[in-house]
Amino acid sequence: MIVGLKASNQGEISIVGGGIAGLALALNLHKRAIPCRVYEAAPTIHEIGVGITILPHAMRELAALGLRDELVAAGIENRQSSYFNRFGQMIYTEPRGTGAGYPYPEIGIHRGRLHGALYKAVLQRLGPDSVLTGRQWIGLEQDDVGVSLRFRDVPDTVRSEIAIACDGVNSAIRAHFNPGEAMVFSGINSWRGITRRSPILDGRTYMRIGSVQTGKMTLYPIADDVDGEGRQLINWIAQLPATAHEKNDWNKTARPADFIERFSSWRFDWLDVPELIETADSIFEYPMVDRDPINLWTSGRVTLAGDAAHPMYPRGSNGSAQALIDVRVLADFLQELTNPVEAMHAYEAVRRPETTRVVQTNRTSPPDMINTRVQELTGDRPFIDLDTFITQPELRQLSEQYEHAAKFALKDVL
Repeated sequence: MIVGLKASNQGEISIVGGGIAGLALALNLHKRAIPCRVYEAAPTIHEIGVGITILPHAMRELAALGLRDELVAAGIENRQSSYFNRFGQMIYTEPRGTGAGYPYPEIGIHRGRLHGALYKAVLQRLGPDSVLTGRQWIGLEQDDVGVSLRFRDVPDTVRSEIAIACDGVNSAIRAHFNPGEAMVFSGINSWRGITRRSPILDGRTYMRIGSVQTGKMTLYPIADDVDGEGRQLINWIAQLPATAHEKNDWNKTARPADFIERFSSWRFDWLDVPELIETADSIFEYPMVDRDPINLWTSGRVTLAGDAAHPMYPRGSNGSAQALIDVRVLADFLQELTNPVEAMHAYEAVRRPETTRVVQTNRTSPPDMINTRVQELTGDRPFIDLDTFITQPELRQLSEQYEHAAKFALKDVL
C-alpha cells in the first residue's frame, strides 16, 4: 500500500510550470500514484529551443520514467568529450557515457525533442487535462490545510494540498517569497545557434574550444542526417567577455556580425568556425547569469524545484540534470512521508546543499577550467609538446573534480 498523499486522500498537487522539471515531476508523481496537475503560462506547448546534453545521471532519471529508448533514438550519443585551444590544437579528450563505463548514455538532443517527449508522456499517462496551458501564476494564499493559486484571466482559484514551483530561472513564485532578488551576471555574454553541416570529427564528439577570456565555443551534434545527405544539426554556443560589463538581451535574435570578429581566425583543418556561425539557421543572444543560492526553498505549503530553486550558469550541462534529480527526490519523499510539508522540507534538506555546491562550482571550477588552465600555462600560444606544461593525468584530474562536485562521477551513477 502506498502511504502519503494518495492514502491520505487530501487532493492533488499543483505544479506551476510545464517545462522539463514540471513535466518530469508530474511523471514521477503519477508513477507513485500521487495525483497532480500542471499549470503552464504559455498558451501552447511547442518543441522550441536549441540543444541540450543529457548526461548519464540525467538519463538515469529519464530511463526510470521509461523514456530512454525514445530519447536515444531522437538524439545523438556522445562517444567522447574533447578540449581544444583557440588555435585548434587538441588539449585533452576522454570517453563519455557508455564508452566511459556508465550504465547510461550521454545524449545530445534538441531541447524541444526532450520537452516534447515528456509532454507526450504526461498526456498519455495522466490524461489530456493533466496539463493546463494559458495559466500565468499571479498570486497565492495559504492556510493550515492547503494553498490557493490564482492565474491571470482565470476567474476561479485552484485549491491544492501543496504547490511546487517549477517556473524556471525567472520564477515568479520564487520572486514572491524573495522580493528584490536580482540575477547575477557573470560578465560573459553568449550567442547560441544551430547549423546544418557535415559531421565534425567523428560526429559523436562534444567539443570545447578556447576560453571565455579570449573567446570560447562549445559545440556538439544533436540530430543525424537531417537532410537525407548525411548532414547533422550542430548545436553551438559562443561566449565572450561583455563590453564594459554590459549584458545582452534575453533570447534576442542576433546576427553573426554582432560577435564573429573574435572568431574570424578560427579556421582549423577540422573545423571552420566562422563558416559554422555564418551558416546557422538562427542565432539568439543571452547573458550568462545565475542567482545566488537562497537559504530557504520551502515556504509553508509551497516549495521550489529545478531552475526556480537553483538557476546555474549553463556550464557542464547540469541544469536539467539537477532538475530531474530534484523532482525524483521530491516525489520519493511525498510517497514516503504522510505529511506533505514534512516531505518538502526533507527534500530541501537533501537537495539544497547539493545544488548549491553545483552552482558554486559552475562559477569557480567549471569543466572548461581545462581550457583556461592550459591557456595560462602556455601563455595563450600554440604548443609543440603539451606535456611540458601539463600532463594528461593532471588534465583528467581537473575533469574529475567537476564530475565529483556535480555527483555524476562513475561511482555516483552506477
